[in-house]
Amino acid sequence: MFTGIIEDIGKVTRLTPEGSNLHIEIESRLATELKIDQSISHNGACLTVVDLSPQGYTVTAIEETLLKTNLDNLKVGDPVNLERAMILGARLDGHLVQGHVDQTGICTKIKEEEGSWRFYFKYDSVLNNITIEKGSITINGVSLTVVDSEKDGFSVAIIPYTFEHTTFKNLKIGDTVNLEFDLIGKYVSRITSLKT
Repeated sequence: MFTGIIEDIGKVTRLTPEGSNLHIEIESRLATELKIDQSISHNGACLTVVDLSPQGYTVTAIEETLLKTNLDNLKVGDPVNLERAMILGARLDGHLVQGHVDQTGICTKIKEEEGSWRFYFKYDSVLNNITIEKGSITINGVSLTVVDSEKDGFSVAIIPYTFEHTTFKNLKIGDTVNLEFDLIGKYVSRITSLKT
């Protein structure tokens, strides 16, 4: 489990395909605190550390992960939002995040608003994922609050701290993002679909 509060922005240093898997090497200041088998969220996708080096570490994304996330779009040099798994008993500053990306979305608009930014996203509603105004959403691993909610889209407000300390400062219109919808909302949606 994660909180959606980003600890570091890592940098992709190497990408090595092997069969249908992709080994991703990341440079991060967190590397000296990691151990093999540890779970880390990469743009919201939970991956396991399989190798360590003094300045970085390696994780492996399997085909299923590559199909459902934006990790297959990574290039060497790209920034990645990183968060280690939460510690039981610690403060939950974001919201409960599993690190299981539900689907991707597209950034459709970025609006600067007197000291903050509004980011707009669209997603395919065929999977029955939903947002609600003032509900939680995770975008590339960042815990955020939904401002406007539609059937296939939503917006979020980004404060300067979040903008500077996550990959939101690099996000452009047309970019693909990883979305993890609110856990409780997913259960409600599933139960409702079973009753029809």
